[in-house]
Amino acid sequence: SLHSMANKAQGFGMSAEVAGRIAAKHSPALQAEAQQWLETLTGTSIEGDFADWLHDGQVLCNALNALQPGAVKKINPSKMAFKQMENISNFLAGCQKYGMKATDLFQTVDLYEAKNMVQVIDTIHALGRYAQKNGFAGPVIGVKMSEENKRNFSPEVLKAGEGIVGQQAGFAGGANQSGMNFGNSRHL
Repeated sequence: SLHSMANKAQGFGMSAEVAGRIAAKHSPALQAEAQQWLETLTGTSIEGDFADWLHDGQVLCNALNALQPGAVKKINPSKMAFKQMENISNFLAGCQKYGMKATDLFQTVDLYEAKNMVQVIDTIHALGRYAQKNGFAGPVIGVKMSEENKRNFSPEVLKAGEGIVGQQAGFAGGANQSGMNFGNSRHL
């Protein structure tokens, strides 16, 4: 695979621990669902393993363009690293324009070096949720996003609620000074 070609030292200590925690969160089922959705959107089939297939950013850019035509204006077919990373960056920028929050997105290095494929898969599922929210007519994945449920209470109801503090606010017995002995000597 592409991402195992680099001669990088294996992580020790904390970085190994973090890598282990990321690996533990990997869900083959979520990956399969993300892969199937991307194949459907782009009309392409996976080549190699999942990380290798997405590595150059082209599949993700094409998927975003299927959801919103013109979201990524230029997709670089180049094998040069910086052009591939540019594709990934353009995809992430397009996702934000599509309405996704920065917290829903992976970092370029997460995919390019296959450092955190769990986050990449989470981003693809989040994109599926936003596709539903934005009214995409084609296939979608992920749970439907919750929508704001604004409530309008009448002034009478709001006024009635102001007087209710109740036991949930904590001790309701009132403050007193029992048990205090400032400056008072102990009586033995």
